Amino acid sequence: MGSSDQQPGLEQQVVEGLDVMSTVPKLGGPVGRAIGWLDRLFTCLATLALVGIAGAVLLQIAGRLFLPFSPAWTEELSRYLFIYMVALSAGVVIRKNRHVNVELFHHWLGPRARAGYQVLVCLLVGGFALIVLPYAWQYAQNGVWQTSPTLKVSMLYIFFSTVVLFALVLVYSAIGFIEGLVAMWRGSPQADTETPSWK
Repeated sequence: MGSSDQQPGLEQQVVEGLDVMSTVPKLGGPVGRAIGWLDRLFTCLATLALVGIAGAVLLQIAGRLFLPFSPAWTEELSRYLFIYMVALSAGVVIRKNRHVNVELFHHWLGPRARAGYQVLVCLLVGGFALIVLPYAWQYAQNGVWQTSPTLKVSMLYIFFSTVVLFALVLVYSAIGFIEGLVAMWRGSPQADTETPSWK
């Protein structure tokens, strides 16, 4: 029909050209839809944090230009929102292969080998997150006895961002691990990448 019908296929070809690991298919069906909603939730929360950063920075600039004083808490708030933006988006970045990586040999791998490589990477990253997660919780508990200088909120909520970060990395690494195993078992990942699995 129109160009709008061809857009998803074209977009997917461009993404696959930039990142060959995106050819490993995502889970479909009810599980895939549930993961898609989870992706949207954390993407939305990270976007809200980004909008909050922009609002805090604009308020600080406006205070310096138009008000007799500049709110002291805006810099602190923007810093905390930035920390949570990174923590909330870490899992989605892993799932969509948007993190910084160096592709030296990925183009030489076949579909099953790419899926196997994803299994290995997710196993290593998830294993690291699993080891670090209890220490992140211990670190977060140190904030119980501290409050932030200007906002006067418990630092537990700020330090808890490390728990959120490593928990999401662990969850999304497990999802990537399962998707890689399923792709290796099916043996024909290309057939599943023609339409997005979340639709």
